[in-house]
Amino acid sequence: MTTAKTIFLADYQAPSFLIDEVHLTFRLSPNNTRVLSQISFRRNPEASGDLVLNGEGLTLIGATLDGSALTAAKYDLTQRTLTIRGDQLPDKFEFAAEVEINPAGNTSLNGLYTSKGMFCTQCEAEGFRKITYYPDRPDVMAKFTVRIEGDLPVMLSNGNCSSQGEGWVEWQDPWPKPAYLFALVAGDLVSFDDRFTTASGREVDLKIWVREGDQKKCAYAMDSLKRSMKWDEETYGREYDLDLFQIVAVDDFNMGAMENKGLNIFNSKYVLASPETATDQDYALIEGIIAHEYFHNWTGNRITCRDWFQLSLKEGLTVFRDQSFSGDQRSRAVKRITEVQQLRAAQFREDAGPLAHPVRPAEYKEINNFYTATVYNKGAELIGMLHSLVGEEAYRRALDLYFKRHDGQACTIEDWLRVFEDTTGRDLSQFKLWYSQSGTPRVSVSDSFKDGTYTLTFRQTNPPTVGQSDKKPQVIPIKTGLIGANGDEVVATRLLELTKAEQSFSFTGLSAKPVASLLRNFSAPVILERPMPAAQQAFLLAHDTDPFNKWEVGQNLARDVLVDMVLNGAAPDPALLEALHLTACDTALDPAFRALVLSLPTMGDIIKTVHDLGKTPDPTAIFTVRRELSRAIAARMGPDARHLYDQMTVSGAYNPDAKDAGKRALRAATLTLLTLRDGPELARYQYQQADNMTEKLGALASLLSIGEAETEAADFYQTWQSNELVIDKWFMLQAGLALPDQAVKVAKSLAEHKDFDWKNPNRFRGLIAGFANMNPAGFHDPSGEGYRFVTDWLLRLDPINPQTTARMSTVFETWRWFDQGRQQQMRAELNKIAGTDGLSRDTSEMVERILKG
Repeated sequence: MTTAKTIFLADYQAPSFLIDEVHLTFRLSPNNTRVLSQISFRRNPEASGDLVLNGEGLTLIGATLDGSALTAAKYDLTQRTLTIRGDQLPDKFEFAAEVEINPAGNTSLNGLYTSKGMFCTQCEAEGFRKITYYPDRPDVMAKFTVRIEGDLPVMLSNGNCSSQGEGWVEWQDPWPKPAYLFALVAGDLVSFDDRFTTASGREVDLKIWVREGDQKKCAYAMDSLKRSMKWDEETYGREYDLDLFQIVAVDDFNMGAMENKGLNIFNSKYVLASPETATDQDYALIEGIIAHEYFHNWTGNRITCRDWFQLSLKEGLTVFRDQSFSGDQRSRAVKRITEVQQLRAAQFREDAGPLAHPVRPAEYKEINNFYTATVYNKGAELIGMLHSLVGEEAYRRALDLYFKRHDGQACTIEDWLRVFEDTTGRDLSQFKLWYSQSGTPRVSVSDSFKDGTYTLTFRQTNPPTVGQSDKKPQVIPIKTGLIGANGDEVVATRLLELTKAEQSFSFTGLSAKPVASLLRNFSAPVILERPMPAAQQAFLLAHDTDPFNKWEVGQNLARDVLVDMVLNGAAPDPALLEALHLTACDTALDPAFRALVLSLPTMGDIIKTVHDLGKTPDPTAIFTVRRELSRAIAARMGPDARHLYDQMTVSGAYNPDAKDAGKRALRAATLTLLTLRDGPELARYQYQQADNMTEKLGALASLLSIGEAETEAADFYQTWQSNELVIDKWFMLQAGLALPDQAVKVAKSLAEHKDFDWKNPNRFRGLIAGFANMNPAGFHDPSGEGYRFVTDWLLRLDPINPQTTARMSTVFETWRWFDQGRQQQMRAELNKIAGTDGLSRDTSEMVERILKG
């Protein structure tokens, strides 16, 4: 196992030297690209020390200082740094270097690499050091001028094109930026073009660069971009600041997308869409991710983070912004439910296991391992709580001050909170604990009613997590409404601020004891511990005016029933079946919302719930009872299930808007139940008749879930084998929905398929993550074959792509939750990975944490 140095937040030191301008020249060649850099340095008057330039995998051809050659005796060169003693340097100087790099051999997909003949960069977090020697840290910001020389028809970089000629082009970015925002793309590309007129009347050229033939799949991405630009002007007062905004779609990309200034680079799956090849979910993801990366122009680029410990400063805020945008574009209630589903599935699990860490970590070994659900999703929840606590008007004033005060700066969480304190006069020192304390707080509640006064008493605890035990009470905003016995709301939503370990709140002037609707819209990322009789839960399901809580109580009912079935062998509860039936058929409700209500808690949710009860989860048993409950729901719905399926048919041309997508979602949820109850005929008919990928894939999924998809899976492959993004779905669905006793066999067979390009991150994640994350009963097969299958592929990928390997290793993070046999098998696989010679720093750190936690 490779041992990496631990970096501590407390050890931060400002850079000894700052940079005014950078001039880069790239002489492109797949195997031996030359990079010439000219960097204008000046001494930082607030710091001292040596000039330390990061560089990895570089061949140094030569270097100069103010035009004079630097001999080897004047600098110290290691595998990771080039250092010049600070006392040998003037206050201002120009450092120049020429290096050679091998983009075609760079399989890590960090730095400058090639993807099917295209040159592409990914520099966040520390990829720029694989391009040239440079202080590769976010608090060093500079203006970049980039010249690209080569024989490719399109050569792009950040900013605006300043000049070009035969075989060369030059780009200038007028805005200072850290190196992680540098971008270069060169290849045989075509553009899908449009224009946007800003609020001040400026014209901005918009271009989406893709491979020939993909232009027709760019319209929705472009529309999403224009809507994002308009929304940011109207909601945050932020106008775009260059003459050109460009997006490039790349097939081989570790991340979803990257917000490089003026030149966003995207995983092609989040750009390309047509009704025939993309699902409703794909369209929604494209909309959200396009918005996310565009919003980074101000929250991430114009204002960036001082160091990588502050990562949530840009990511948490920008996730909150993209969530708000998507909520405005679609259904706020449905969007909020899906956000919380994602938070609980990934971040709550992270908080409950060996990988728990605060939103602002105190230490790390490999920063790539902290692009996590905690930093992103929980970070966004913190922004949401702050918004709730200060209110919309004060939030906007604070943001205006943030942009005015810190434009062009690299900032900290303290800078962010201070603008709210200065705007509102509020002390946020206790709120700041959310950034430093890991774990998911648990809030229990009791109530009483006497003489017209209803009292709620809350108690908060935060269980010990890795490295943290003695935790302080946090500020927890609890949005609360009260519902009377007749189903009317007697107290509208009110914000209660829980700041103590125990605290009571009273409501007066009531004629009878109400039922409290707590944590409305999921106003804080906590676990609410509130034992409630099934009858009271059914009452809230029928009468709660808060859509999130209406969905939540249905999930709680279903979860209670599933756990009772798993642990006690109980039968499906008729009251639950009736409540779900009535809700599914309630035409006053949004079809998308009804589809969510019909979707049972996931296997991962039930596994965690059983574990939290101090019991040992059995994935096979959980799979079986979920299937049993789904069949019982279908049986209870009777002919209404088919009527509902038919009612949700969407006529006319395909439209990915929320209205039509909601109908298709409810139709798909109903088809799943009908297939379980009645067999494959209806799903086969839908598969044959479907004219869009949403319904085609939904039918295939229903057939796979009952093991009746052999013909359709073969047909799907024959039809779409030339479309990589569609075939990614084919791999994922088969591995993720195979019946548990066949899952390992199916996954191994797919791994041997000629189209399993395991070096492509999308394809690797499609199969390996599809199997391990979507099919827990298969992955946790008692034989241990699922664990061995995943381990073998992680070890094969690690030397090629450490970043993807490390992130995929988290499938083992809950290994201590299971029975002794499964624990021993998973521990053996983790030890096997840890003991591998030459294991990457990325994967080493993750496996070490998983084993020790």
